[in-house]
Amino acid sequence: MQVIGHIPELRNIIRGYKQEGKKVSFIPTMGALHDGHLSLIRLAKKHSDVVLVSIYVNPKQFAPNEDFATYPSSLEQDLSFCKQEGVTLVFTPDTQIMYNQEFYFSLEVHTLNKYLDGGSRQGYFQGIALVVNKLFNIVEPDLAIFGQKDYQQFKVVEALVEEFNHGIELLMAPIERASDGLALSSRNAYLTPTQRKAAPLLYSSLVSAKHQIEEGMKDLTTLFHVLKLNLTEAGFRNDYFGVFDIEKLHPVHQLIAGQRYLIAAATYLGKARLIDNVIFTNKKSIKGES
Repeated sequence: MQVIGHIPELRNIIRGYKQEGKKVSFIPTMGALHDGHLSLIRLAKKHSDVVLVSIYVNPKQFAPNEDFATYPSSLEQDLSFCKQEGVTLVFTPDTQIMYNQEFYFSLEVHTLNKYLDGGSRQGYFQGIALVVNKLFNIVEPDLAIFGQKDYQQFKVVEALVEEFNHGIELLMAPIERASDGLALSSRNAYLTPTQRKAAPLLYSSLVSAKHQIEEGMKDLTTLFHVLKLNLTEAGFRNDYFGVFDIEKLHPVHQLIAGQRYLIAAATYLGKARLIDNVIFTNKKSIKGES
């Protein structure tokens, strides 16, 4: 496994692999790797010859009041995980390499970011779009893999690939969960033992919403009010919780039979921001307000 910090060196190595006819897959991360990231690596190995992981905490996607300064960092452990999983290349740039100090350009995301995380995290998807676009230009992979937990991110990247003609195949990997259902996340490290015991309530609430809708629950307003109240009583601070269009990511108030939808939630538990979602196909038409 090679660990590379400079763009020209990385490009030369990738160019050599491509000249040999090898397929290159790419997994961008911010480090603090866990089994969720490792599942992406394993998926990449099934679909490509060369697996490249980037480790870079992107300052552009953090709002001033967020946790950039304290975001979990464990580079030595991350590299050990990558080596154990058979990663070919690890790209570890610093900010001086990734961004010109003058910062001449930015990217605006005009759709897909009005709701969900985009509605509550100022500048979040502008920062993601910028760094992913730069990484795609640097790496020029054949395939890039993202996780379903960050579903809105996947849809924004999907639109970015189309808009900027990157010609990259995208794969979305299923959410990796702990045995009690909690979606794996680097920010789970912020949870105290007591909060960790309470955290699986978020996923069970999503599953409850899915089951009740599938069983014909029509009063979506009451459904989500009760579920959010249960979370609040358990110590969570809710950001959003509802049903969203699977493609456009706006809230939906009427569910059409046979259509796929996203039930998504974000909440805070102590210092940790937790997000999760489930995707389902609606069986019955439902009219109401969520």
